[in-house]
Amino acid sequence: MSDTTGRAADDGNEGHGPEVLYEVDGHIATVTLNRPHRRNAISVRMLRLLGDHLTEADLDPEVRVVLLTGAGKGFCSGLDMKDAVAGRGIGAGGSGGTVLQTRHLPTVILNEMDTPVIGVLNGAAAGYGFDLALGCDMRLIAASAVLLPAFAKRAIVPESGGTWYLPRLVGWAKAAELCFLARPVDADEAVRIGLANLAVPDAELLTVARSWADEIAANAPLAIRAMKRLFRHGLTEDFPSHTHHVLLQTLQLFGTADFREGIESFVEGRPPDYTGR
Repeated sequence: MSDTTGRAADDGNEGHGPEVLYEVDGHIATVTLNRPHRRNAISVRMLRLLGDHLTEADLDPEVRVVLLTGAGKGFCSGLDMKDAVAGRGIGAGGSGGTVLQTRHLPTVILNEMDTPVIGVLNGAAAGYGFDLALGCDMRLIAASAVLLPAFAKRAIVPESGGTWYLPRLVGWAKAAELCFLARPVDADEAVRIGLANLAVPDAELLTVARSWADEIAANAPLAIRAMKRLFRHGLTEDFPSHTHHVLLQTLQLFGTADFREGIESFVEGRPPDYTGR
């Protein structure tokens, strides 16, 4: 099932269609940044569309995994500086920079989503695109792709989650190294330091991403959503409080049809068929 038409006007995307594409196939939603002529640089309109589609996926009980990627050769080159210089984009000092409240920002929505999100980094992830990638639960990166935490070279900070994610993902010292030196990070290095799960030959990236998504979608969706919530809350809870919350969540899962299916399928020696109930 595709839902890439009729949701957003072209409105200046130079014949490329809506600036964010949304498609659901089975239990997997694919969200695609769609300004390939700008290496998917983020416009004000894209922020709204991206936030809307991420929310839609998270609220859809049939969607069990989200793939987030970019059209063309880049994942996301950051906020659109050409628009900003022209006085019409994010950071231009006009109304464009204040259209959205914080809770509507895609990076905030990503952090609050219970549905797993795999970042499929098909090309360079720079600036805002770097932060957007960090907000995904897992990242698959094309062998030719690079991460570009070049904020210090542009006289700004990682404004959309990077300062929160990086020390947690790679440690304080490595986070400082990445941001203060502002050097490119290639795919192999991204995997080595924990910023990506796997580097994949470019031609195989979407196939591998879909394979991972299919495998996740075959598991119990209520349990996976609960795990993601507990991971998120565990970052700010002490251990006894967190253990208490885990117990409450476990007791709730015991009452689901999926839990019964998991037990019965194991005993019967067959693959489980989870319904999310």
